[in-house]
Amino acid sequence: MNKSLTDVIFASEKRKKVLLLLQGGKKDINFLLEHLKTKRTSLLPQLRIMEQNNIVSHYGSNYELTRIGKLLADEVKPFLETLETLDKGNSYFSTHNIDGIPEQFLKRIREIKDFVLIEPDHVDAQKLNAEYLAEALGSKEVYFVFTFMHPGTIPVLQQLLDNNINISVIDSKELTDKLVNEMPDRCQYFLSFDNLRIHSYSKSIGVCSLTVTDNGFLLRLLFNNNEFSNKQIVCMSPEGRKWGKDLHDYYEKDATLITEI
Repeated sequence: MNKSLTDVIFASEKRKKVLLLLQGGKKDINFLLEHLKTKRTSLLPQLRIMEQNNIVSHYGSNYELTRIGKLLADEVKPFLETLETLDKGNSYFSTHNIDGIPEQFLKRIREIKDFVLIEPDHVDAQKLNAEYLAEALGSKEVYFVFTFMHPGTIPVLQQLLDNNINISVIDSKELTDKLVNEMPDRCQYFLSFDNLRIHSYSKSIGVCSLTVTDNGFLLRLLFNNNEFSNKQIVCMSPEGRKWGKDLHDYYEKDATLITEI
């Protein structure tokens, strides 16, 4: 009697990995053995189970997915990547306010699976991430979303401008009003640069801050009680960078470009 497809895929780590390995196309059994780091006597029974359930077929020593197998792989891979991402960041996501991340980006959370979590120590808590600053200075374009103004932000903006880097800044309306009221001359000075666009966003911005560079992004979220957190998510993969840039653009489409104060 055939097993349920759920059991076929998830009850065996080998079968699950075979499904994902074959998603890229036909593979020789030696390729599977090498990547799974297993023996032929251990793998063949699992392949037979997959074949009996119409997930794989084989011709000689070559194995490939059936149409049903391809359909399963297309669905299983994003599911597993989502699990991997949430499991990897469970301690962070469970203590920080992810409700502020728009739903369509939570549904794409697997795209940031390569992230690392950085927690500055007490001494560095008031400093900007030096490594990420170097990354920003080496970029052609840098995109910011702010709901608060870190003490080091203005010097960083000046460094980026001095390096002729194109910059987009989106501030929450509350932050915009605060900056215009407290430092109008500095605001007017920054508005004079052609390579700096400053926007004000009147709706709620759910993230604490976001910085997107050419190769990735840095994200801060608040704690669940809405207190400030020094912990930072940094993701430096092409897929992750697209997620971060799309999040910036999500806010930009409803933001107002500031041209004068």
